Amino acid sequence: MSNDSLFDIIFQGDAMEILANKMRPKKLEDIIGQDHLIGEGKILTNLVEHQHLCSMILYGKPGTGKTSIANALVNELNMPARFLNATMNNKQDFDIAIEEAKMHGEMILVVDEIHRMNKDKQDLLLPYIESGLLILIGLTTSNPYHKINPAIRSRVQIFEVHELTTEDIKIALKRALGYLEGATLTDEGADFIAASSSGDVRSALNLLETAYYASKDQVITLELLQSIQTKPVFFHDKNEDGHYDVLSAFQKSIRGSDVDAALHYLARLIEAGDLDSIYRRMSVIAYEDIGLANPSIGPKVMAAIHASELVGLPEARIPLGTIVTEMALSPKSNSAHLALDEALNDIHKGNTGNVPNHIKTNSQTYLYPHNYPNSYVKQEYLPANLKGKKYYHPKMNKYEANLNKLWKEMRGE
Repeated sequence: MSNDSLFDIIFQGDAMEILANKMRPKKLEDIIGQDHLIGEGKILTNLVEHQHLCSMILYGKPGTGKTSIANALVNELNMPARFLNATMNNKQDFDIAIEEAKMHGEMILVVDEIHRMNKDKQDLLLPYIESGLLILIGLTTSNPYHKINPAIRSRVQIFEVHELTTEDIKIALKRALGYLEGATLTDEGADFIAASSSGDVRSALNLLETAYYASKDQVITLELLQSIQTKPVFFHDKNEDGHYDVLSAFQKSIRGSDVDAALHYLARLIEAGDLDSIYRRMSVIAYEDIGLANPSIGPKVMAAIHASELVGLPEARIPLGTIVTEMALSPKSNSAHLALDEALNDIHKGNTGNVPNHIKTNSQTYLYPHNYPNSYVKQEYLPANLKGKKYYHPKMNKYEANLNKLWKEMRGE
């Protein structure tokens, strides 16, 4: 079996081979970035030097070099290999790969989008990964700790492939110019590509190549690039981990009262068109993080959601921006939901007890508070075994402090 990658097989001998594939590194030392994995004394370099490869999963954002690393490992170890895709290739393709491995005695199996591999394929591969017949290199944009079957995870090493820096992208662009005859890239153009590619080297190279063929004199300028790419590359899949990371950052920025960060993550969610997630998360934040410090925020959030639904995008950004700004600037309190959680914890532990007789239905001994001054009369409401239990502990924001003061005055304290 040839060690050529799937990309090399598709484009072999084809004059239309794209720049990103022409430049695909053949050795680890040609990989851009990833200094935590590659270089003197680093794990992947050491594995190659010792000619001993372990099964692994490489995960990271698109265009960070996962496939390039897999190709380089295959080439440097000079081992038989098969490249498959978890969604595009069926179970029969995996059966064929196993038979090839049996013929060779050992084989590298590179599986792209491994987080989408179904249980049948996973169960098929497991014994051969465990025996060492197959050395698995799984590639994924998803966090494998969330998306990969634990049985697979326990048999592999997991390495994160980091997002490339703008300087890394510029190194790739400089190399790429050697593949484009007569090409010149201005400094402003290089800065634009590096900044707009969001760490995705494949996107950067594709933009460079498009601009090269779109130019009249092979001079790639900022103006030309801006006319081709009007929006930066933005990776946001609503079904992937990155989406939940942005939602988490959105809530934590509001909770932390960082209005600028909150608006940044709101903008990312709006750009992804995911209004439903914004609505749900704002509704949670209103009561989980702001709560009694600003009780009016709940109805205001619902009003903003209603307005956003009514007008739709792009105008929906206006009520959303307004309410998120107020939420970030609002005082914060989680006292009410913490109090309920403590009560729920008692229930889960079996700390319940009987309802006191005087507050049961149709009780003749119940004292009706509205018949007393300040609509308050002292009587026990908790079960006897929980008498004196305190769940609610107010925070001293202005609203709760005032409520607590009124509550004490009502009780005559």
